[in-house]
Parts: sequence; C-alpha cells; structure tokens
Amino acid sequence: MKGRSHRAGRAARKRRQKCESTVQSVSLCHQLQYVRLMKFLHRRGFTSTLLQPALFTDTGRGLQTLKTIKPGQLVISLPESCLLTTSTVLNSYLGQYIKSWKRRLSPLLALCVFLVCERDRGEASDWFPYINVLPATYTCPAYFTDDVMTVLPTSVRRRALEQRVAVREIHSSNQDFFRSLQPILSQPVEEVLTYEALRWAWCSVNTRSVFMSHPPNNFLSGQDVYALAPFLDLLNHQPDVQVKASFNDVTRCYEIRSVSGTLRYQQAFINYGSHDNQRLLLEYGFVAPGNPHSVVYVGADLLCDVLRGDRSLVQKMKFLKENSLLHNLTVSGEGPSWRLMTALRLLSMPQTLYHQWKAVLLGQAVCEEREEWSVHTAKTLCQRLLQDTHTALDKISDLLQQCDQSVREQLDVVRSLRQEEKCILGHCLELLQEARLWTVSMFFFCMLTSMADKGSRIA
Repeated sequence: MKGRSHRAGRAARKRRQKCESTVQSVSLCHQLQYVRLMKFLHRRGFTSTLLQPALFTDTGRGLQTLKTIKPGQLVISLPESCLLTTSTVLNSYLGQYIKSWKRRLSPLLALCVFLVCERDRGEASDWFPYINVLPATYTCPAYFTDDVMTVLPTSVRRRALEQRVAVREIHSSNQDFFRSLQPILSQPVEEVLTYEALRWAWCSVNTRSVFMSHPPNNFLSGQDVYALAPFLDLLNHQPDVQVKASFNDVTRCYEIRSVSGTLRYQQAFINYGSHDNQRLLLEYGFVAPGNPHSVVYVGADLLCDVLRGDRSLVQKMKFLKENSLLHNLTVSGEGPSWRLMTALRLLSMPQTLYHQWKAVLLGQAVCEEREEWSVHTAKTLCQRLLQDTHTALDKISDLLQQCDQSVREQLDVVRSLRQEEKCILGHCLELLQEARLWTVSMFFFCMLTSMADKGSRIA
C-alpha cells in the first residue's frame, strides 16, 4: 500500500486516536447465540482466554481483548476441527452428491451449497451455532440495488455489476445440480437453493474465509484456498495493524500472532491486506476511514473526455495501452501517481515528436510548458472527479430519505467511500495548485537567469 505524506499521516493518527478515546463497547459473550458458539468450539478443542465477542460503537461487532496482548504473542489458535473447508463438505451428506455429479464443482460453490443446506436444517445442523452468528445480509455489491449502483464511482461500478452478474450466473448455471439434492432437503429445492440464499452464502465465504491452501482432489475443480473460521472471523480489519496469520502444519491449527500488541479491553484487529477502499468495498463490503492506502482512480474514458479536442488522442491512447500505461492511473492524498503524470506528459507531446514518446515513458523530462500543461490537466481531472463525487453525495442524501434499512446500510457504505475520496481529491488539488505555482515560478526564474547570463556575456 502507498502511504500518505507525513502531514496526512499525523492528521489520520490524531483522528484515529480521538476516535479510539471515545469508542465504547458492550460484551456479547452472555448472549445465547455466542454462548452456543463458544460451546460448539469448545467441544471441538478451542478455548479463548484472551478475546471475547463485543459490540463496538465505531465498527460494530468485533473481538475485545481481556488481557493485554504483547508483541509476538499468539492471539488465536483455532483447531482444524473448527474450520469449515471443502473437506468438511466432501465428508458430509453432500459428499456423495458432489462426487457423483457429472462435472466437477468449484470449491466455492461446494461451500456455498453446504452453507445453504445447513442453514435450511436449522438447529438440527451441526454447524447451526456458527451459521446462527453469520450476518443475515451483506453490504457487498452483489446485494446492491440499481439505485445504489448508480452512485458508485465509475471505476467501481463496472466491477460491482460484474460481481452481481457473476453470482446470478453461478445460480442459474447450476440448477440441475441443485435439483439433484432434493432427496436431502425437507422443502422443495426451489425454495431452499434460491438466488437470495446462494448470494448470502457466496458473500459469507468471500468476505469471511481465511486463506488456507488445500491439496487437489478428484471431485472439485479449481484452486481450493477457502476456510471458514468461526470466532476468528469476528476480527475486524485495520490498515495499520500487523499480524502473522497462517495454518500451522505442526499444531494443525490456524494461528494468528500479533506483531505490535493490543492493550487490555481494546478491540483486537487483523489486516486483510494492503487494500484501498474501493477494493475493500468490492471484496468485503466496508470502507476503512482514514485508510492510508486509498486512491482515486482515473479512467481512460475520463481522460478521453477531458482531452477530446486533441486530434492525435486516438494514437496516443493506443500507444499508452500498448505500453500498459492506461490502468492504475490514480491520485492520492500525496498527489497524482507517477503513472498518471507519466501518461499526461506523453499526452502533452505533439504528434510531430512521436520519436520522443518512448523516452518520456522511460522518465525523460519534458519542457516547462508541457510540464505545466500536465499539472493543469491533472488538476482538471481532479476537479471533474470531485464534481462527480459531490453529485453522488447529493443523490445519496436524497435516496436515504426514501429507502428501507437494508438499502440504507448499502448507501452508508458508498457514502463513506465517496467522503473518503472527496478528502483525497481535495488534498490532491491543493498540492497540484502548489505544484503549478512552483512550475511557473521556476519557468520565470530560468528565463531571468538565462537573460542575466546573456547580458553578462554581452558586457
């Protein structure tokens, strides 16, 4: 992940410290569903004396420390018997149906179908204590309504729509397999393995599973790296937290070890990876406030719209695409990325200087006039993105006045993303204004220096 400037970093830390000082929590360990969960895990060999489920005012549900966790200390050691994997599924009543099916299922689909079937069994399910604490709904794009989709940033909307289509495709393309499971279902298969049920299971696996590599088998097709980890999956993400997490082949436990430690009665966090907020929303359905890794993406369509008067734009865009410089064009709180500024410097070049394009891509400097044009264009791009962000925030405010609770939760997440990006674009514009003034000043300084040098030679 890319860090912000020291100034932004200090501001983010101060905001976080202020939030942490006012965060309140309520223990959940006495609620029946968590009592059942802990009994379920205890029977399978797991106990926790360091952490307890709690409700926090800033993040919602999470895990609270009962003792101070020291750097390097083992936080959780969850036995293999507590993990829900494809081995669990293949060894269950579903196994014979999966093994005998005419084509191999994906590991993801096998886990999804198992979750749906177990949820349908209710308290008769061995995994009921775990399924009972899973969220009933999610704020992932697969759940987003059309109205929510329209207020997403353009760069996110396309992938969000792809996610929704992908889940629908999984459901529609596996109807024959679902019907084959009727003998083990207490209700008609059409009422159990619905699109809504599969979507819930898909989001449960994608947002809550840990990475755990499994050996290939003769019954499933594709990479098998999922493991649902009860209790452990209550840990929330924080971008600046460092932990070591992996399955220990010696102890046969999935272990999480703290790197920096956590004070007593504070929320324990893990780190899902160096993700910006757009990726966090797409993959996990939330946004991390003050995320130092967040950026705003500049799409090729926006570039073309801003520069539509350039007659050689098509050739330049083709050149950028051929040199893999049309993706990951971003701005952050530190300013435009190197990739974006390099692309803009090339776009500033006239077609008559085509022979120099490759050199610019390799880092060759351009003249002051073209550098100023590049900074000005970057500023224009930020202004356009900021205008789009303000428009989206206004529309979100209108939608919040007329929606139900589930849509409200989706809009709240998108609003958080938009507000974070509004701050990033504001900081970037400030830096670009300073950069433009510096570029102009340096240009006149060089002119005056040149004139003075010529004057001294004449004298």
